Amino acid sequence: MLTAVFMFAIMDSSIKHLSQGYGNFELACLRCLSSIVFLSVPIAWTGAWRSVRPANFPLHLLRALLGIGMLGAFVYAVRHLSMAETYSVLLCAPLLMTALSVPILGEKVPLRRWLTIGVGLGGVIVMLRPSATGFVSLAAAAAAVATCCYALSAVLVRTLGRTNSSAGMVLWFLILVGLGSGLLAAPGWRGVAAADWSWLVVIGITGALGQYGVTEAFRCAPPAVVAPFEYSAILWAFGIDWLFWSVLPSAIVIMGATLIIGCGLFIIWDERRATTLAPMAAASPPP
Repeated sequence: MLTAVFMFAIMDSSIKHLSQGYGNFELACLRCLSSIVFLSVPIAWTGAWRSVRPANFPLHLLRALLGIGMLGAFVYAVRHLSMAETYSVLLCAPLLMTALSVPILGEKVPLRRWLTIGVGLGGVIVMLRPSATGFVSLAAAAAAVATCCYALSAVLVRTLGRTNSSAGMVLWFLILVGLGSGLLAAPGWRGVAAADWSWLVVIGITGALGQYGVTEAFRCAPPAVVAPFEYSAILWAFGIDWLFWSVLPSAIVIMGATLIIGCGLFIIWDERRATTLAPMAAASPPP
């Protein structure tokens, strides 16, 4: 997950660079198609095409629909917000994953974690900066939509991972999202400028590596355990904003991000504590 987060930070900054010249869904399509190229090479090299055959295709389609919404909304958000502002809203995804794991995966979440989730979502409200003239900006709302879509998609990976390989889930996600976003972008499609192809290469490589890493992470471990490692993204976002756009995070962004990260770290600590205590409780003799 840590490697995936680093790859996605590079990819997202490249998308932000290109976002001023291309539509939301066109960039989403180009992001997927460029990653397919680099993902297909190792699959073809090893002859592992059988391992990527999809099982439970309706869930793949549902995940693709969520992916289209996620990427389209994210491109809009990152076009108008700084990396740190966009990522700060996205940081609540681990909290949503913990909540969604109850109805979708049947996992149990104790009351203390529900309270923590509520506090963390309060941190998101702080960063959205509601006002009397308008509850949130369109860009902040787009970031919130991208977060919800991502959280749902990540939880679905736990179900798909029981019958699909990581490479298969990544490949079909990229294919279906690329086709869907391409159809939506077709009416206003703009040709790629020669100077932008190098950026697409960077997006393709980092997107493929990041997508594989996050899929493998969520396939192998519960969302409540894996997701908090995504908080390392905020450090990359602060650094990228300062290095490439000379933008420093505001105090309200730092305050909200700190609140959300603190809640996420509490959840992972509580999950580990419960995992450690469960075998001890089972082994102790009844009174």
